[in-house]
Order: sequence, then structure tokens, then C-alpha cells
Amino acid sequence: MQKSGLSSTASFNYMAIEAGGEENLGHSKKDHLNYCTRLKMKQIEGGDAQAVTDIMYLELEGDPNFFFRFRLDEKGKLRSLFWRDSMMMEDYGIFGDIVVFDTTYRTNRYNLICAPIVGINNHWNNCMFGCAFIGDEKIESFVWLLQTFKKSMGGKSPISIFTDQDAAMNNAIHQVFPDSRHRLCVWHLHQNAITRFGALKRDPTFKKTFNYCLYKCVTVVEFETNWRSMLQQYELIGEEWFTNVYNLREKWCPALSKDFFSAGILSSQRSESTNHAIGFRANRTTSLTDFYRLFKGTIQRWRSTEKQAEFSCSKSVPSSALPLSGLLKHASEVYTLSLFRDFEEEFGYSIATTAKLIWKQENTEFYAVSIDEEPWSAQRVTYIHESQTVSCTCKNFEASGWLCYHCIRILHLHSVNRIPEQYIKKRWTKSAKSSVWNKLENEKPEEVQYTPWRQTMARKYYNLILKSQSNEETRTLMEDGYAASVSLVDELLASLNLSNTDDASTTETSATAAPETSATAAPETNATAAYETNSAPAGTHATTTSDTSVQQATSSEPATNTATEPPMVLDPERCTTKGRNKRPRGPFVKKKKGKTAAPPTADFGTITPNLRLF
Repeated sequence: MQKSGLSSTASFNYMAIEAGGEENLGHSKKDHLNYCTRLKMKQIEGGDAQAVTDIMYLELEGDPNFFFRFRLDEKGKLRSLFWRDSMMMEDYGIFGDIVVFDTTYRTNRYNLICAPIVGINNHWNNCMFGCAFIGDEKIESFVWLLQTFKKSMGGKSPISIFTDQDAAMNNAIHQVFPDSRHRLCVWHLHQNAITRFGALKRDPTFKKTFNYCLYKCVTVVEFETNWRSMLQQYELIGEEWFTNVYNLREKWCPALSKDFFSAGILSSQRSESTNHAIGFRANRTTSLTDFYRLFKGTIQRWRSTEKQAEFSCSKSVPSSALPLSGLLKHASEVYTLSLFRDFEEEFGYSIATTAKLIWKQENTEFYAVSIDEEPWSAQRVTYIHESQTVSCTCKNFEASGWLCYHCIRILHLHSVNRIPEQYIKKRWTKSAKSSVWNKLENEKPEEVQYTPWRQTMARKYYNLILKSQSNEETRTLMEDGYAASVSLVDELLASLNLSNTDDASTTETSATAAPETSATAAPETNATAAYETNSAPAGTHATTTSDTSVQQATSSEPATNTATEPPMVLDPERCTTKGRNKRPRGPFVKKKKGKTAAPPTADFGTITPNLRLF
């Protein structure tokens, strides 16, 4: 029950209810709490930080593509930690165009900053790309984390990165991902406005006006007009926070962010659901080991939800109030159920629009498309006949990845019954992860592959036993048949083992005849970790001039020193700050002038992978 996230007291109360009262349990509440404490201490007998890093090394044995790195300070205490497994790498290769990077929570006894790196899959569910703990919010810490994340993903950069307001993080993103678009999460902006201006929280009109500026402004003129009106109406002119937010409007305003893909996260519903789902059941007493266990449980639930969604998409046809024909039918065939609903909404709007031809030039036509009752909402749509190319000034496809109702209206007008291939973004389709599922199916362990056969045979034999149990002759026949089957299976296995032994002896003889070849074999992928100091060749990615790296030896980066045990890792300093607290320092609050030298650190973990992503 503790593994499910229940506290010791909650688990005791649950057991008491199941037993019909505390008197029926056989032990007192004090005994229960003491046992839970001893159990936790046993799990981290060598230290909490040491236990969690040991778990990382064990994960590496079962998952060759598991990646982790951690840094120690000059006293050997854990300073930073990052990890991701092989499925996170596969997900990033497909859905890594959008990254949500949230560092607003401290959910452990050491008050380390928890930094999950999350994306959006083709079912509009969250998928994890990696997770980290960092000790502070300095630029150097964020740069280390983002560089480590980038190296672990083969150097791929996202199109857009969503974060909260933080100057250090902004500088780090520009250093590590200079070509990515840094966006501010509008959900965080909304929450910060409420917490900073409590008096306005009780004003429903302010909330509506502010949300309109955050989410619904389509044009730059519309945004500027509504923003100035809001500042004047609520006497916010000159407020430093609103001034800073306005200066960063290109990072969050939809009207100024149309040219970069955002997967629709700039909408209110999407942004809030993404941030709420990141939370874990952790508190100020949670150890790093417990957090890692809770983290794995969260990821398993996410992946189970994804598998259920994949099954639903493959076995069901979406229902719709509109006839499933033409473009809508094609959308139901290629898109997942979640994305079909978005396309269906745009399709419904297209029915209520009016398209007016403005002018025509050879094979290109220019239209003005607007909703019947809202002529001021007209958007200009360009259509090219030969290539079935359609583009709209609202740029919904560029920002979200599916066609807007303006474009759908023009495709209707020209009797186009299938979505043009260039407007089907693979990340939103049912087959987005088909290559990954096929790969996992081929790499299943033998035990997993044989599970359906075992279940089928067990069911057949069980039915046969039920049929023969009431008659002595049939029971005898079953027993004799079982004994004969066991004898035949043993003889067949013995003959197969004998042939395998002969093949192995032949291979051993050939290897003995050529000892030079066996002595110079290439290192294994899962070789023992080896120290690699600062004097190692270029490409070992030392963090600072005093860094030391422990890296897994591979054929591309062979170990330079003899194999050693993983380093001793000490726990960070305990902190009395309550868990899950927001940062005490507000967004973009300037620190005192002057810089402090970063303490010396040592960097450990697996090597930088050089893997081909899907």
C-alpha cells in the first residue's frame, strides 16, 4: 500500500476497515508506524541518494538505452540528477516537437527542484520525456540540465518549449536550444496574475477580460486594443508585473505566435490539463527513492492510458452528429479519436461560413471566409487547384497541426473529399507510433511471447480435466496420457540440448584456434561504467574544468581506465521548507548584482547515446 502512495496512517486505517476494526488487526497503530519506518530505512540503508543512483545502475542493466546523469558537489553530495528510459527516447523522436518544462514544484525532503520534461502524444495525453532534480535555479544548473537532456536525445531540438516565467531558464534555453521557440505557459500567467493581485480575483469581469487577452485575440490590433482597455479599466497602468508580461507578449500571445507549432497548448483547456497532470503524490517528507517509485508508477499509468487509447482507435469508429462522409470520414480514418473531435469542431464551423471569391490569378484563387453572423471575422484563404494547396491567414494548421474551418470550407467548395496529404501531420495520426509498437513486438522476451500460448493450453487442459473427472477410466486415461507426454517432451528436449552442445563445442574449438581475435573483441554495449577524467579526448562532454565523468563504455567511446564501482553518493542537505511550495522568488525579480563562482562538481552516469530516433 505504501508503494501506491498511501501514508502509513492511511494504510493502517484501510487495513482496520478491511479487518472490521483495529482490534481484529493483531497489531497496534504504533507497531504499524514503527514497521513502516523500519521498512523505509531498510530501503535506503546506504543513504537515500546512494539508493536512488544504485537503482539507476540497475535500470541500465535491464534497459540498455536507459540514460542518466548526476552531479556531485565538492563534498560528494548529490547536486543534480537527470534520467530517462528508452520509451521516453522513442516518444521524443515522434512527439518531441513540443516540450513542456515545469520547475515550479519542490516535492522532496531536500527541497530539490523537480523538473519533469513532458510532451503531448497523438491522443492529446501527456507523455514523459525525462525528469530531473536540480539544487538551484541558476543559469548554470538549467544549462546543465538542458544540455544533458539534449545529449540523451541524440541532439534533437524541439520546435517550441513551454515554461513558466524565469529569467535564468530563458537564458539557458537560448544557449542550448537557440533555434527553438521559447513560449510562456498561459496557465502560469493566469495563476500569477491572481496570486499577485488578490483584489482582482474577486472581480469576475477582470478574469474574463484577462483570459480574452491570453487566449482569444486573433489579430495584433485586437490584442493591443483589448490590452490597453484592460489596463485603463482596472487601473493597472504602470504595474511592473503587467509591464513585464506585455514586453514578453511574443512568447504567449496567440496573435503573435502563429508561425510556430504549439500543438494547441496556447488554448486555455490544453494548457491547464497539461500542467495539472504533471503533479505527483509527493510531499516534504518524500525521499528520492520514494519519489522515483512514485514517478515510475505515474509513467506506467500514462502508458497504460496510451495503450487503451491505441486499442480504442484501432477497434472503434468515432460517432458524430454529422454524416461521416467526405473529409469527415477521411479524418475519422487517419486521426486519433481525440484529434478527430478537434477536426469535427472545425468541420462544424465550416458549415456556417460564407466564402467570397476576391480575385483569381491563373490556377490560384483568393477567398474571404467568414462566419455568417460575424463578417468582421473574415480570413483570407488561398487555394491552388493543381496541388490542392490551401492556406489561411489564421494559420491554425501551422500552429496546431490540423486544418481550420476556413480551409475546410474552400475544400468543400472545390469538392475535395479527402484531406490533402500535406495537411495530415503524422504526429496526430493513428499510425504515429506504429514503428515503435512493431519494434516492441519484435523485441518481446520469450516469456512474454509465449504467454498467450500458455494461457490457451492451460484453458484447454482445464476443460479436459473437468470433462474427465467424473469417470475413473477417463481419469486413468488422463494420467497415463500425461505421463507419456512428459516422457516424450523430456526426450525431445534432451535431443535438442545435445545438438546445441555439439554446436557450442564446434564454436569453442574455432575460437581456441584463433586466440588473437577473441582477445581483441569489441567492448559490449552494457560494459561496466569506467571513470573518464578531464584529460580524456574531446567529445566526453565534461561539464566544467573540474568535472569528472563516469560513463558507460561502448564501441564508439571505449573506456580509458579500468572498470570501477559506481561512486559513493551522499544525501543533499535536509530542508525544513514545506513540500510542494512555489518558489519564494517571483518571476523576473532581479537579484542583487554580482556573481558567485559555481562550486566544483563531478558528473556521473551513462554515456551520451548516439542512437537513431524514429
